[in-house]
Formats: sequence, structure tokens, C-alpha cells
Amino acid sequence: MSVQHEGSRPVDRRVHVQGSPVDSFPTLPPEAERGSVRRITVVGEDVLSRSCREVTEFGTAELSSLIDDMFLTMYVADGAGLAANQVGVDLRLFVYDCPDEQGIRHVGHIANPVLELPDPADRRLLDDFEGCLSVPGATMEVPRTDRAVVRGSDRDGNSVVIEGTGYFARCLQHEFDHLVGHTYLDRLSKRDRKDALRQMDSRRDDVFAQRERKAAELAG
Repeated sequence: MSVQHEGSRPVDRRVHVQGSPVDSFPTLPPEAERGSVRRITVVGEDVLSRSCREVTEFGTAELSSLIDDMFLTMYVADGAGLAANQVGVDLRLFVYDCPDEQGIRHVGHIANPVLELPDPADRRLLDDFEGCLSVPGATMEVPRTDRAVVRGSDRDGNSVVIEGTGYFARCLQHEFDHLVGHTYLDRLSKRDRKDALRQMDSRRDDVFAQRERKAAELAG
């Protein structure tokens, strides 16, 4: 999911890492410092349109390296969340660095997430603009619930519960969609989907150039 530039709330110094509050946390997390940039897949590629496999091996160097690479790749692309299939790996895993409606910054990763939404009677849908790193340059209004919970595991297999409100709830739902083979385009009308693809066609070269500049800055 791409960073929300319009209508976003200022983020204060409160930070939750893996669902728990911490006293301080760097702007660029340690994972990103260790990671390498990977290519981001683009809508139309097969890996984005099928359900991902469960993570079955935890505590491995391979899983840790993937998470580190996903963090750095997300920052290079100016993202708030990134799913594993967006770097070509069909595993049920995503990373995030996203503010909620109270301005609290949430940073972490989760494997094998299960999404829980409010009961229909208590559900509040919000229309807001949403972008996707795999649909570069396009933003469209998408209805999402204002609250969401995901339950899963961290890189070592420990249980994790992440609760989100506002924009962070949107991020959790967006990334979970990726893991079942959907992008936000699948939630749009045919007309809006065509509009989003037109936006992507006209803007993606600029987006790719910006990512290259950001990668060079972080490498320097």
C-alpha cells in the first residue's frame, strides 16, 4: 500500500512495534538497514492473482532476509505496507509502517495473518483514496472498514495480534487482500478500474524513476 499524502494525519512520537508500544524507534527500522531492494511486481503478473502459501518454516535466515528486504523495498517505494507476493514470493507475509487515526505509528511484520472485521451491524465503512505499490501512480477511492484485527505469527513463530483503526485498518485490509490474490482494483467498478489503469500507464515511469532516486539516496 502506498503512503497517503492527502488527508493524512500528522504522526507523533508514539510508536507500536509488533503491536506493542515502545519508548523510541528509528525513522528507518533496523530491518531496512539490513535489507536489499527487490523488484516490485506489477498488476497483471500471475503471482499477484493467486492465494499465497502458508509460511511453514520460522526462525530461518531466509525468512529474516525476506522480511528485511521487504522493509527496505517498501521504504524505497514510499509505501505504508508491502506483501511478499509484491516482491515475487508467494508466501502469506506482509510488512507495514503506517499511522492510525490517532497518529500512532505502527511498524512490524506478520506471517499467516487471519483478518477479523467488525460484525456487519457494527461495521463502519469509510471511502478514502488508496494506492498500491503494484499499481504504480494510481489512486482511487475504496470503501474499507474503520477497524480491523489480524492474528498471525512473527518471524520466529510467536503469536502476534495487530489491531488497527483508520488508515492503519485500511492498510491491514489492503495487505491481507494481496495474500488471497487480490488488489484494490478488484474492489472497483469496471469504469473505476479502467481509470486506475489509465493513471498507472501515464504515471508509472515517473514512479519508477522516483524509486530509483530513493534507492540511490538510501544506498549513499
